[in-house]
Amino acid sequence: MEPISSLSREFLYIPVRGPSGGEGVEVAFTNEDGEPTETDWHDATWDNHSAAGADAKILVGPGGDGAVALPEGTYRAWVRVSALVEQPVLPGGLVPVI
Repeated sequence: MEPISSLSREFLYIPVRGPSGGEGVEVAFTNEDGEPTETDWHDATWDNHSAAGADAKILVGPGGDGAVALPEGTYRAWVRVSALVEQPVLPGGLVPVI
């Protein structure tokens, strides 16, 4: 992913193959080698639906109002999809914050 300024407040889009967009979705951020714990998850939404899947969308940056503040560093994004039976947890790539 392209670097994000720690001063910027913007939506981050993480492509996910397969979901219809009707499932619940959450995003977590960990250090590069970590795995998320239950308290790391943040509510997200779906955007850019297609036959292949959709993007998990979450607001990151300073200012509160539902945005996830990420200080400078490199984070691994994770996406958790909540469907009727399955609940896959998928690595979403590295997010450099400068």
